[in-house]
This record gives sequence, C-alpha cells and structure tokens, in this order.
Amino acid sequence: MSDRFRLDADLTIDRLGFGAMRLLQGGPGTRDPGSARAVLRRAVELGVDHIDTAGFYGDRNGSVRANTVIREALSPYPDALVVATKVGPVFGPGGPRQGTAAELRPQVEADLASLGLDRLDLVYLRVGTTEPPHGESLAERFEALAALREEGLIRHLGISNVDAGHLAEARAIAPVAAVQNNFHIANRDETAVLAACARAGIAFVPFFPLGGGADLGDPRLVKVAARHGATPRQIALAWLLALSPVALAIPGTGSVAHLEENLTARSITLTEEDIVDLA
Repeated sequence: MSDRFRLDADLTIDRLGFGAMRLLQGGPGTRDPGSARAVLRRAVELGVDHIDTAGFYGDRNGSVRANTVIREALSPYPDALVVATKVGPVFGPGGPRQGTAAELRPQVEADLASLGLDRLDLVYLRVGTTEPPHGESLAERFEALAALREEGLIRHLGISNVDAGHLAEARAIAPVAAVQNNFHIANRDETAVLAACARAGIAFVPFFPLGGGADLGDPRLVKVAARHGATPRQIALAWLLALSPVALAIPGTGSVAHLEENLTARSITLTEEDIVDLA
C-alpha cells in the first residue's frame, strides 16, 4: 500500500500529516507560540507535507491563532507543502453558528491573509456542529466555494462533518478532493462515508484520528501495541493507514516528543493477525 495519496496529477501528499487544532492548546492550558513553531518546523524536517488548519484554531482566549504561527514558522513555505483549511462556522458572543454562503468569501480571504498565501491548496466546507446534519443541503454554500475555486483562490475543495448524501450533493456541483469526518479506531460510525470515498478515489481524512479524547486503552489495541513494541497511539494511526489507501491521518500536538511518536507510526506494518485482532 502506498504511503502517499494523489490529490491531482501534479500533487501528492504523505498519508500521515499534521493537524493544527491542538497546536496551541494542551490540557486546560495554552501552549507557548514559540514551542508551537518548533513543532511545525520539526514536522516539516521529518517529512510532513500536509498541514491541516482553520482560521478558528488558536489558544483558548483567542489571542494567538494557529494560522499566524504556521506562517511565522514555515513561510516562505516549502514547494511541496500542502496547507488545508476549513471554513463555514462563524463564532460570536452566542457561540458558533453555521455561516451562510455569503460569509464564506471573507473567511477564505482571511485565511489567505493570515497564512500569507495567494491560493489555498485545500479548503473544506465544514457543516453542522458535532454530528453530520443529515438532510440539510450544503449546495448553496458549496457552490460559493466552487466559485472561489474558479477564481483561482482555491486549488481543491473538501467537505467536513458530512454524510454520504452530502458527498453526492457536493460532487454534483464540483470535484471533491477530500472528506474530513470524525472517525478513529474507537469510533467507526463513518465507515459508509469512507467506503464512498474509496470508490471515488477521494481522500478520507479523520479529524480525530487518535480519538479526540476517547479511551484508546482497549485490550485489543494494547495487545497489538505490545506485539510491535509500540504505543496504542501509534497502532491506532497504523490501523487507520492500513484500513484503506484513501485514508489519511492528521494527528496534532503541541509537543515535539508526541509529534515524533506519532510519525513513527509510518514504519509500523500491521499483519493480518493484527488486523483481525483490531476488527
């Protein structure tokens, strides 16, 4: 199985990337931006060429944004680096709400400015809050993003927190390069969406590849980890990459040590016995 995924004829990425959501957050506290920049630089040194971010990622009080730290750490960006971002949610005094189609352009332009880019490699339309909003149309919003792609502000389009119906609806409007849903070894509810992506050759990129706080102490996971001299976190990532050639992983952290631990999962090859044990 290839360790790379082809987004288009001229663009491939490592299937193990980096997610920036927790870059500036650790437990109940906030991480130092200097440490965050060190993590990003180390990630690129270790071959990470896919960073997933969003304009609303940052520290807990909103004073430092992940996009700003990414630009400070990595600009001018390596030619092979793909930066993906998400738009859709609007945050205000009353909490987050789903943005309208008209509110997407300002979000895309803000991401371009904060990242210091002329074009965004991959932009996801994030819909809903915690669960996919079944039965809700995304057509008007996705059409707005597709128009920005036609203008040259976006290279590839994705959708996030969606069901198979949303994927079909979006694909009828414009090409979908990637889907980002909640999926990990302890939560396999989105298997049908993964299967739809596999049939279409679309990247499936779980936004919680390490569980998002879920317990990874399952005895089966611990057993396979011991067999490989690895950690359960590493096996959870290796399992995801073994599941399908369209599955990518974007584990995030604000720790260099955890970053290096996560990226070691690249070297773990699960056996058929391992896969059966983890089924």
